[in-house]
Amino acid sequence: MTTFSSMELPEALMDALHHMQFSEATPIQAEAIPPALEGKDILGSAQTGTGKTGAFGIPLVTKLLNNPQSSALVVTPTRELAMQVMNALQKMLGKKSNIKSVLLIGGEPMPKQLRELRKRPRVIVGTPGRINDHLQRGSLILSKTDFLVLDEADRMLDMGFTVQIEHIMKYMAVRRQTLLFSATLPKSIVRIAEKYMHSPVRVAVSAPSAPAENVKQDILRIKEAEKYDHLLSQLDERAGSIIIFMRTKFSTEKMATRLNKEGHTAQAIHGDLRQNKRARVIASFRNQKHRILVATDVAARGLDIPHIEHVINYDLPECPEDYIHRIGRTARAGAEGSALNLISPNDKSKWHAIDRLLNPGAHPEPRAPQNRKKPFKKIRRKNASPFQKRRKQNRRPGPKKARK
Repeated sequence: MTTFSSMELPEALMDALHHMQFSEATPIQAEAIPPALEGKDILGSAQTGTGKTGAFGIPLVTKLLNNPQSSALVVTPTRELAMQVMNALQKMLGKKSNIKSVLLIGGEPMPKQLRELRKRPRVIVGTPGRINDHLQRGSLILSKTDFLVLDEADRMLDMGFTVQIEHIMKYMAVRRQTLLFSATLPKSIVRIAEKYMHSPVRVAVSAPSAPAENVKQDILRIKEAEKYDHLLSQLDERAGSIIIFMRTKFSTEKMATRLNKEGHTAQAIHGDLRQNKRARVIASFRNQKHRILVATDVAARGLDIPHIEHVINYDLPECPEDYIHRIGRTARAGAEGSALNLISPNDKSKWHAIDRLLNPGAHPEPRAPQNRKKPFKKIRRKNASPFQKRRKQNRRPGPKKARK
């Protein structure tokens, strides 16, 4: 196992990692950090919960400590992930660090962010929408920012942020180091890497479609009308913190209300909640004041709460890749967890797509039909039908040609 002490990191960072109880690198960290410390671009893929924040955070902090002129930008798909990344980076910088930072996410007061930007922070973490807002205002200057991290890049592209990400890159220094991390590497990610990265080092510690090894996955095939009753029985049988994933924002609120009436402690989280409300819900769940979090896919990525023991997919995700990220909320950092999928007849095609993603070898591609041309055979009817006879009888004779 690779240790951080063997990576020749700055002393201040080593002290911070010691206080964070980081001593041995995870596989993605062991593969990505050494080339990143050499200044190389990184294209990394690893399943969620494997330590990707440390994989880019340690090289980022190292560069800022070694080069006082450098600054870094980290772009994430969701506010929750941005907040968690900022928290981790501040811990790596240490309490005595004079390096300023700013969090640029929607739902936070704009005047507060403007004040912090005037202090010329060297660590900027945010979501694509709010970062672009500040770029258009002229309150954010990235022309000298020479370290870029795109975290959960596949999720950002799924959410329609491709144009905004490319817009951000145009404002940044031409000579920069780019670290792109993603749970999956679809063709759209590879195209961005080819366009904006310089000979990136490809780092992959596991199959992109593989869930965490310690997640026990179960399916329960039931009728749609039976889902809620089966959910209640499963909640009674299971101990520990649970995330229930729903399809829509309205259904999360409705489910949380129903579960509270049944005597469970549940809260809902979705994209329409104000940022301060979302932060309170997550903090309450993190502190185990509520046992159940009912969520849309907004919480499927970046939510790092170690005590989550169960994930229940009440509704299957629309995108098969989101299934990996949903169940990745449990079994983090080597712990064990379980994932239960309630599958009704309406979910058949969605589950088939997920199964193909998880077990590609079990579903061989269908063979193309062979075009075997059969010789055309003219069929002569010996006996004409009565209909054909009538047509022949009723046919008017044409004019006879005159003989020459």
